[in-house]
Amino acid sequence: MVEERLYIVTYDISDDKRWRRVFKLMRGYGRWLQLSVFQCRLSAARRAELARRLEETIHGRDDHVLILDLGPADKVDPRVESLGKSFEPVTRSAIVI
Repeated sequence: MVEERLYIVTYDISDDKRWRRVFKLMRGYGRWLQLSVFQCRLSAARRAELARRLEETIHGRDDHVLILDLGPADKVDPRVESLGKSFEPVTRSAIVI
């Protein structure tokens, strides 16, 4: 079984068109939490693929992406204080393609 890690990915993209491309890209890798914040369960290969695709999409001089590694997805219990809408951590689920 492939070990997955839990990541928070947040980004600040200076161009609206590029922001939409990054948003669409991120929807394929994780769960949208807020405007520019995603929670992702990723294997090492998927994490490397995501970073490569983000680097191809953003402008390094103008944009900024943070990928925060929270640890092994099955062992980490994110302690999140949520005000307003409720917060639910990403759970493992099968994806049929």
